[in-house]
Amino acid sequence: MTASSPVLHDTRGPAFWITINRPDKRNALNAEVIAGIVAGYRAAHDDPAVRAIVLTGAGDKAFCAGADLQPGKAFTFDFAKPNVDYADMLRLAQSATKPTIARVNGACMAGGMGLLAMTDMAVAADNVVFGLPEVKVGVFPMQVMSLLQTIAPRRLINEWSLTGEPFDAATAQAAGLLNHVVPAAELDAKVDWLVGRIADKSPTAIRRGKYAMRAIAAMSFDEAIAFTESQIALLGMTEDAREGIAAFAEKRKPSWPGR
Repeated sequence: MTASSPVLHDTRGPAFWITINRPDKRNALNAEVIAGIVAGYRAAHDDPAVRAIVLTGAGDKAFCAGADLQPGKAFTFDFAKPNVDYADMLRLAQSATKPTIARVNGACMAGGMGLLAMTDMAVAADNVVFGLPEVKVGVFPMQVMSLLQTIAPRRLINEWSLTGEPFDAATAQAAGLLNHVVPAAELDAKVDWLVGRIADKSPTAIRRGKYAMRAIAAMSFDEAIAFTESQIALLGMTEDAREGIAAFAEKRKPSWPGR
């Protein structure tokens, strides 16, 4: 990987940063970008020292402006393959067991909204513009809807998708797309703060907790409560749980074994 790679990977303390590196193309998605994001997720999960993943875009103009609309290349698919690469990336992200944070540094449009929605948390600069403009080029935010419908109100998704009109960071936060909105100059500090709040917690509890949250999303209450009964019993048998309880009783900071 070089400075000119379409996606950069960088370990910063307990966080693994994945940066889309096409600022001249507004960090638009193509096959290489999708492959680079997927590789980053896998590398982060292979490293036990990594406690969180940060996904962002290079520069300050765009987080990700969606698909690279090159004539003859955009929205062309290999119909011999049962899955689309972008959809497989969203599937991978949903199965991630390490917390993910979107650092939204600039315009977040179309497929970029899918990148935002596939993370666990998001921090955005207050000048960022969001949108689902696909109808303006004759398509629709099909795969993005799969994730947005679990985050934002249906009426808002309808408006965004059917009109293609942009909206601001305050609207995005009110709709549940963002955890924090800060001035652009404070974006990195807020991301670092959020990473810090994750890194001092039990990695085992977080890993199993994300697994459980994913599992119960499609369950009824009766199914979910039965499943989580077994999960809390399993957690209680981990070394992290024993260390956490001991540290609490001894009034000290825990030293997490991660097991």
